[in-house]
Amino acid sequence: MRIGAMIGADGTKESINDVVRLGKEIEAAGLDHVWIANIFSYDAITTLALIGRETSRVRLGTAVTPTYPRHPGALAQQAMTTAAATDNRFTLGIGLSHQVVIENMFGLSYDKPAKHMREYLNVLMPLLRGETVSYQGEQYTVQGLTLDIPGATELPVVVAALGPAMIKLTAELADGTNTWMVGPKTMEEHIIPSFQAAGRPDPAIVAGMPIVLTTNVDQAKEKIAQDLTVYGQLPSYRAMLDREGAAGPADIAIVGDENQLRGQIKRFQDLGVTDFNAAIMDTEDGAYARTLEFLGSING
Repeated sequence: MRIGAMIGADGTKESINDVVRLGKEIEAAGLDHVWIANIFSYDAITTLALIGRETSRVRLGTAVTPTYPRHPGALAQQAMTTAAATDNRFTLGIGLSHQVVIENMFGLSYDKPAKHMREYLNVLMPLLRGETVSYQGEQYTVQGLTLDIPGATELPVVVAALGPAMIKLTAELADGTNTWMVGPKTMEEHIIPSFQAAGRPDPAIVAGMPIVLTTNVDQAKEKIAQDLTVYGQLPSYRAMLDREGAAGPADIAIVGDENQLRGQIKRFQDLGVTDFNAAIMDTEDGAYARTLEFLGSING
């Protein structure tokens, strides 16, 4: 199992130069992946292209880029450009976002989200493979579109698939799922079995989890509950927390000493998770650096 770290899960308050520096520090710590949350701050794909130009080894991925505001052809072009710029170290993570964002903020229809994602992938995936796409759907019509981006030869796609319908189409059309707020019980009893039932026994499974190395467990959980409140209110994440029997994000966060963190990360590995995506929570002075160093020490 590869271990990476996420930037921006609780908001990106740093300058763009500082975000690039964080990416370089994640590579220097010995982690395998830099993931960036695409929230209402820097564009994640563009930022990862910048990080990729100043790193040499670490993989780069979005967690995740919303599909509705971006035509699949435009997103394919941007993603392939980033792949070419980073020696094909880029993984495109995409997702539906949430009804409150797409309808209330962007003013777009969130009708039939699973159908939207199926049509989106039917256009996106062949474009990423260098194929010419002619597609007629209810939401997208594309005629004779081809992208020619030299150097873009490998570009995995993971979808934020949590519900049964989304997992089924992801198993059919994409490379795997990029999860957030999915605890080990739900991973074992729902996510992984759903991929197996859909005929995909070896998908990429990215487990995004809040984590911090600390002895001040109660204080850390209180801070996590405060910083990640919104995730416990959004329906898709709320459903995963309910499956886990968790009242909120702090209840599934990995918080504690080295032995506790090591054991909980190992549990995800034993379940078949391919990528652990650590959203390091800076709950006290030194917590971020301490947790990053620990993750590097257990990776590999």
